[in-house]
Amino acid sequence: MMEYNVYASACPTRMIFDRLSDKWSLLILHRLRGQPVRFNQLLREIDGISQKMLSQTLKNLERDGLIKREAFPTVPVTVEYSITPLGKTLSSTVGILIRWAQDNGDAVLAAQAEYDERLAS
Repeated sequence: MMEYNVYASACPTRMIFDRLSDKWSLLILHRLRGQPVRFNQLLREIDGISQKMLSQTLKNLERDGLIKREAFPTVPVTVEYSITPLGKTLSSTVGILIRWAQDNGDAVLAAQAEYDERLAS
């Protein structure tokens, strides 16, 4: 097993951090934690994501082994996305980050306003 050092610039874990620091990746992983979801449902439920960005993010998460894409032979083809066992190991942490952001949004906005006010003085 390879030993990883996240502080080393060539460490593969940096790529993982890049993926997990992306808001769309976090939102998709969190949304898929319960049951499989179709592409258009994700597009409707994740406000602000473009079709192109959703497609790209889903491909990246699938490549990383965090989600699974399953196509069904219907006309037109039905595609569902679900979280993998590896993705499930991450989903509780993503949920904690989402709750933290929702619980502390007011405090962060207040800190930003205070900072901006100090700089303007």
